[in-house]
Amino acid sequence: MNIAILTSGGDSSGMNPAIKKFVEVCIYKNYTPYFVYDGLEGLIDGKIKKASFKSVSSIISKGGTIIRSSRSKRWFDKNYRKIAYQNLKKHKIDALIILGGDGSFRALDIFYKEFKIPFMGIPATIDNDISLNEYSIGTDTALNVIRHAIDNIRDTASSFNRAFVIETMGRECGYLALTSAVANGAEMCLIPEVKYNLDNLKKRFLRGIKNGRKYFIAIVAEGVNKTNYIKDWFEKELDFESRITVLGHIQRGGNPTVMERLRAAEFIETALLNIEKIPNKIVTFYKEKFILRELEEILNTPYSLNEKMLFLAKPLMGIER
Repeated sequence: MNIAILTSGGDSSGMNPAIKKFVEVCIYKNYTPYFVYDGLEGLIDGKIKKASFKSVSSIISKGGTIIRSSRSKRWFDKNYRKIAYQNLKKHKIDALIILGGDGSFRALDIFYKEFKIPFMGIPATIDNDISLNEYSIGTDTALNVIRHAIDNIRDTASSFNRAFVIETMGRECGYLALTSAVANGAEMCLIPEVKYNLDNLKKRFLRGIKNGRKYFIAIVAEGVNKTNYIKDWFEKELDFESRITVLGHIQRGGNPTVMERLRAAEFIETALLNIEKIPNKIVTFYKEKFILRELEEILNTPYSLNEKMLFLAKPLMGIER
């Protein structure tokens, strides 16, 4: 059996450990591993190459993806998907494994319905916003990158009696901001999913200042679109000098954590164990188990943040609990 792997959409640390494990398990199971370079665009352009142990030497500690990624507009045109199919047939590829988000999974689901190329999807997105899935490749490393940044910023915030507004990634999902705020002792957390109350936060912060608080750490998800407003709010409402730090794309990179490497290996093992018997599934991690799900089940289930985490963060949003 010839199996190819590709990464699609935004990159995330942990993809390389997954790629390494993919090659190792394929060879162990007498499958022939192939790489598709540049994601869906690479499928269209025929950037397909047989992989070996040499291909993945020393990549486990590197962030990003050695086979690169892309977002493809051409994929929406069936003529280009037909070209991708012909490229796979040229290399006698029997099945595909894709690391990405739900958009990537939809892309291969359409491809399967048209050309019957089996696939397995593995969640890989730092936003961790796949329904019925509690862990996506890249999540833990991104959280640790944010933790390191917050720890460093806290040093200077406390030295200068300042408020620091730290913007995390998350256009529609506040997972990174929520988890980071609770885990790193922030005083404020604003995310797209929850309506916050600045009046309550002001009262709480004034009490804190009265009781000796000298600095503030505010975590704001980019999707809230209020980073500059919150900086000005600290200065106008609390008379607190304020600075902004936009973390940006540093959250996508970095040395994969131990948790990242373990989860990546387990995702790949589960996918390759089932690709012949139960293909066309998404491998999810839910309640400490790996579960194969239909794409439709994931797409038809609204994504929601962890209720326990939301409860812990309510005071950081100015919400009574």
